[in-house]
Amino acid sequence: MASSSEFDDPQPSTSTRKAVCPICDKWFPIAEIEQHVDECLTMSHGNEGSPDEQQPASNTPTSSQGPKRNFSIFERSPKPAKRGRNETAPAAPTVTSSAKAEQPIEITSLDTDDEEEPAASNSQNKKPKMMDPAPAARPAPSCPNATPESNVPLAERVRPSTIEEYVGQEQTIGQNTILRKLFEHDTIPSMILWGPPGCGKTTLANIIANRCKRNVGTLRFAKLSATMAGVAEVKEVVKVAKNESKFNRRTILFMDEIHRFNKQQQDIFLPHVESGTITLIGATTENPSFSLNSALLSRCRVIVLEKHTVDGMMRIMERALPEYKAVMVPASLNNNVPDLSKTSYVPRMLVHEETIRWLAETCDGDARIGLNSLQLALSSAAAPPPPAINGRSFTDSLITVTLEDVREGLKKSHLLYDRKGDQHYDIISALHKSIRASDDNAALYWATRMVASGEDPRYICRRMVRMASEDIGLADANALQVATATLSAVQSVGLPEADCIIAQCAVYLARAPKSREVYDAYKRCRASIDGWKGPMPGVPLHLRNAPTKLMKDLRYGAGYNLLHKDESGLTYMPEGLEDENYFSE
Repeated sequence: MASSSEFDDPQPSTSTRKAVCPICDKWFPIAEIEQHVDECLTMSHGNEGSPDEQQPASNTPTSSQGPKRNFSIFERSPKPAKRGRNETAPAAPTVTSSAKAEQPIEITSLDTDDEEEPAASNSQNKKPKMMDPAPAARPAPSCPNATPESNVPLAERVRPSTIEEYVGQEQTIGQNTILRKLFEHDTIPSMILWGPPGCGKTTLANIIANRCKRNVGTLRFAKLSATMAGVAEVKEVVKVAKNESKFNRRTILFMDEIHRFNKQQQDIFLPHVESGTITLIGATTENPSFSLNSALLSRCRVIVLEKHTVDGMMRIMERALPEYKAVMVPASLNNNVPDLSKTSYVPRMLVHEETIRWLAETCDGDARIGLNSLQLALSSAAAPPPPAINGRSFTDSLITVTLEDVREGLKKSHLLYDRKGDQHYDIISALHKSIRASDDNAALYWATRMVASGEDPRYICRRMVRMASEDIGLADANALQVATATLSAVQSVGLPEADCIIAQCAVYLARAPKSREVYDAYKRCRASIDGWKGPMPGVPLHLRNAPTKLMKDLRYGAGYNLLHKDESGLTYMPEGLEDENYFSE
């Protein structure tokens, strides 16, 4: 029961009064809800039942002539409404096939006024009364977001269909770029989309396909994947394209994973791209300079796509939240519930902004990985809410997904693959720590004990190679040579002759001077890389290799010289890390 004091406007105007559609579970103005439900029911029943069931008899009043439906109203106020006891989200009504259009529909209200308290209290433990038809006559949802979750991955379900919905690659397909203007005028050139997985190559091709569907009289789109198709399928597409060209209809062929075609197979595209029979759009994650024909590259424009930024990934994942009827809680609200009246659907979950940001930062700019991680997080959180109690508000029944929940879930999944320590690892750890502490007596004991216990001698030697680099390092450059020579000798002679060789190496490493300078610098460098937020920085252009003309045209290697770093005038660290020094704490 929600009292009138909980609302800023106890008597909202008609323009702010909303009702929930029982078919698609979306909010609509009360003046439009009845017409919308008629459309939903009509679309749902269009393909069901016999012709007699689909068309009412002449003496049966139509929906416009029949009784008015009784819609409970959801007052959209700045403060969220509270649900009554045992109330759940409005469910789709079910009606008998003989009274589909005429039966009045009752919708559970999400909040009530004080004078309605007796009626509300009597119906707290009751569901809305609906006429229950036979299962075969139950209507299927027909509005967006009304269908149940399918097995289609979230990344595929939220794939953009228009260029306006496309996120990222502003330098290539953003406003006022040449490629964007060509797309808007349907003047699409032959091109190769080169970029890492999840950067939007296939999405861009699907957007082009949708434009072709809207311009079916002038454009035709064909999609193949080099993982499943061969030269025969390409020839079939070309055959149809030649016939279509007689009617001034262009054919655009999208070849996904084009690098999987060998150089000889790629020759099939050359004459048809050259003559304009087809417009080729290839997608590849491999360097076109090495994976594609130079002749094909000369006929296509190479479009370089980059990893998504953290902000771009957050926009992509925020667009996917409605698939799970989730709402993002901005960090500026300090985890307070936002104004849910601005959403076009009845929310079921609240996701903190820090959770979305953390997922965006850990996916390394791959939208597919980010969306699949989001799907995993939301699916695991989409458990039935706890039973309602008296005074429980609508917002209290929402599921909240926090950063701690997501991190804990990932942590548990990783722990499943951790191996527990036993004698095998305990003794090798003791050997390592003894050598690090320069205790030659203890080092000899633990090495001998492992040999006597039947441990693989090659394993002991491999570990000592690691110790020579980690704990001795540059203090004694010969230590690494001694350890690698020991490994080679043990592999040559084997046990029991190799026992003294292992003992000699263990004592040498224990007595050698110690320096962990390189190892500590490596750990600081690794921590910097692992803790980097967003896509990893790219290699500066002047440091890149440029063995091909295409790479030189992209300014690879431009300005490089052989001088010392203090004299060359160049930087050798990625952008943003020029002043980083891993050898100083």
